[in-house]
Amino acid sequence: MVDETNNIEDQNQNPSSEDQASNIIPISGLYENWFLDYASYVILDRAVPHINDGFKPVQRRILHSFKEKDDGRFNKIANIVGHTMQYHPHGDASIGEAIVQLGQKDLLIDTQGNWGDPVTGDSAAAPRYIEGRLSKFANEVVFNPDTTEWQLSYDGRNKEPITLPVKFPLLLAQGAEGIAVGLATKIMPHNFLELIEGSIQVLKGERPNLYPDFPTGGLADVTNYNEGQRGGRVRIRAKIEERDKKTLAITEIPYGTTTGSLIDSIVAANDKGKIKIKKIEDNTAQNVEIIIHLAPGISPDVTIDALYAFTACETSISPNTCVIKDNKPHFMSVNDILIENTLQTKNLLKRELEIRLAELQEKIFFNSLLKIFIQEGMYKHPDYENSGDFETVVEVLNRLFTPFFDQFYREILPEDYKKLIEKPMSSITRFDVKKSDEQMKALNEEIAEVKKNLKHLTEYAIRWFEYLRDKYGKGRERKTELRVFDKVEAAQVALANTKLYVNRAEGFIGTSMKKDEFVTECSDIDDIIVFREDGKYTVVKVQDKVFVGKDIIHVAVFKKGDDRTIYNAIYRDGSNGNSYIKRFAVTAVTREKEYDLTKGTKGSKVLYFSANPNGEAEVVHVQLKPHSKLRKLTFDMDFASIAIKGKASMGNLVTKYPVKKITFKSAGKSTLSGRKIWYDDVLKRLNVDERGVYLGEFESDDKILMVFEDGSYELSNFDLSNHFDDKMIRIEKFHPEHVYAAIHRDGKTGAYYVKRFVFEDIPLGKRVKFINEEAGSKLILLTNNPEPVVKIRQLKGKSQVEEILEQPLNEIIDVKKIKAQGNRLSFHNVQEVEALTQEIDLAQQDNAQEQQKEPETTAQPENKAQDIPLEITNPEDVQIDDDGQIGLF
Repeated sequence: MVDETNNIEDQNQNPSSEDQASNIIPISGLYENWFLDYASYVILDRAVPHINDGFKPVQRRILHSFKEKDDGRFNKIANIVGHTMQYHPHGDASIGEAIVQLGQKDLLIDTQGNWGDPVTGDSAAAPRYIEGRLSKFANEVVFNPDTTEWQLSYDGRNKEPITLPVKFPLLLAQGAEGIAVGLATKIMPHNFLELIEGSIQVLKGERPNLYPDFPTGGLADVTNYNEGQRGGRVRIRAKIEERDKKTLAITEIPYGTTTGSLIDSIVAANDKGKIKIKKIEDNTAQNVEIIIHLAPGISPDVTIDALYAFTACETSISPNTCVIKDNKPHFMSVNDILIENTLQTKNLLKRELEIRLAELQEKIFFNSLLKIFIQEGMYKHPDYENSGDFETVVEVLNRLFTPFFDQFYREILPEDYKKLIEKPMSSITRFDVKKSDEQMKALNEEIAEVKKNLKHLTEYAIRWFEYLRDKYGKGRERKTELRVFDKVEAAQVALANTKLYVNRAEGFIGTSMKKDEFVTECSDIDDIIVFREDGKYTVVKVQDKVFVGKDIIHVAVFKKGDDRTIYNAIYRDGSNGNSYIKRFAVTAVTREKEYDLTKGTKGSKVLYFSANPNGEAEVVHVQLKPHSKLRKLTFDMDFASIAIKGKASMGNLVTKYPVKKITFKSAGKSTLSGRKIWYDDVLKRLNVDERGVYLGEFESDDKILMVFEDGSYELSNFDLSNHFDDKMIRIEKFHPEHVYAAIHRDGKTGAYYVKRFVFEDIPLGKRVKFINEEAGSKLILLTNNPEPVVKIRQLKGKSQVEEILEQPLNEIIDVKKIKAQGNRLSFHNVQEVEALTQEIDLAQQDNAQEQQKEPETTAQPENKAQDIPLEITNPEDVQIDDDGQIGLF
């Protein structure tokens, strides 16, 4: 027996190698398990919000602590931090920061004290100095202990909510951001009222379409929002106003920036030479106001674009909507989250109705029980009075209540009898049957209402959201204006912050060659186009010094897509010695690739070259070398007779004889048609891409007329970089002779006046009023119809009888100076004025007039040898050589 025992002990103390191997866990396995545990903890318990209530665990525990300490008064945040640590096993600093972030969202917590400012970046005071309490909205929407699921806290001493029963899409209203292990979440905040409207849409069976709304305001382009999913992008811009031609004001900043960081980025861009400002002031108080004073001669429109291109005035945010759902992380769209939140709200409302129904039924149950108990005198029944113990009481009362069982909605339990017999005798003797019946009637009416709401649950949920909108929606209108942004090309708005030099003979260009020939000022991100004498040309980036080939004949800043700059060239072909003339534009090239304006044969050479910013066509004098077959050695060539072709075209034959010299004779006019301009009301910009309203064809001296709602006007050029005021009510090509009619109300007397006038040609950028400057004066109507008719609704006589009449304005007043007040429109009480005649499309009218002016043209014969038309403008230039050939030699 002893031996067997010893053997067993030996086996226990010395397990076999197989047992040892089965108990060994590889280190890699340990790390894998530990990493997964840690990752799951960070994802589920720290960084990612839950879809049900929109809270991360720390936020949920903070609100639960606020609720536990809620007595209607403000609590020190230090006390809330300490109370939250019962549920959140982390340091007080992280809890304090989370409380401040919740308070700054201005939705769930009423704040008192210095809570910091996310706009300026100022931090909050210490938790012991600031106070907060739950807002009325939070108390009404976030909490209900009857519908809350509970769990034990980390130490098992307290209960905390698994999720809070939030009856509102709170996650989308507040937004969320967090970095977990292996994933991250970035949910944009959305507008309170739009979320409510979206939830109502969901309840009506429609799919919502949400866009973010940021508390800092600004402008947002949500074209690529992608419903807030991965891969989407939101571009956000500061709101920049042009106070005058020397001053810009930033009044709203992009989400995620502060006034301090924005100013730092502007100063940095100025130091790098990207923009040029004289001074910047931060006047931010309750509202953002950053004043930028421009340096002399700097365009405010170009500076606005440069601020968007080179500073934090434009930022880009990539949303990544990740939430905890069914205890796992899920990537969802914001629209799907809203659907889930709305349906969850509907479910919570249903549970609350069901709980309320049960409470009402219980009240009626007990009131009926008490009423029968008293009215039937059961409390005086001998068997009841002589009952010795509770079990006997239950038996007696069961027997006494048997005839009334069918009046109750459920079985009477011993607990009900216990509650009944615990009623004091004084309340039984004072029992008021009439009052009891009234209470029962009110309870039955409420039960009917609850059952009706349960039957029509969707309508009830819609009313709930409408109630939230009406009660809490004031002041929560959209702050961020949705726009479609045009793409700002950095090269087009970069300030010329460096100088470009060239060594033509050696073939170098650059910004560090200060001893060589100065070419132009440029920015350090510009492209430079270089033409050489051999006909080769290329485009390179601005550099300190770069070799581009010897014998440079032209260097300039290259603008991609520029079809207005026309190059005029005459070159000699290296293979046959013929000279050709061509005109072409260079709109797109591959950087550092060599192109050729000649036919590309060896020995080709450029004899004449010019670059013309608006397609000007000069006249040149051509001198040929003496030749026995030629009787005339000189002639003129007008580039206006040559059609503008592609950059790869061969050109027209000038002469097959050797050219001695070509010299400039006289300047010519632009051969390009006027520039056709459109105004895009979405982008608030001019364009040549046929987007928006066509304004007309513009020559170099033409201007644009802008009229504003305050009764002022301004003229501008048609530069595509121009910005336009949101308060502009009219934009069209300026016609100095065109007559307009305006109706305006005098701010002092309230009388309506009509005037007919022409807009004067004032300096560009100057704002001039054309109605009274009295406070309260208002522009009522402006029309460009030459024979305008309006409908006037007015109150006439002592009895103020309404009268409606049609009035041709030409009959009231003649054309007068723009500063004239005009004539009274009516001496009665004018209520409304409406234009009956349509506006004139001035651009279309211009086109019709131009077509009438254009003479009929006949097609020119084609030069089939070059497949390019050759136009002969001077008969004296036509010569016959000794071989009998006729041509322009």
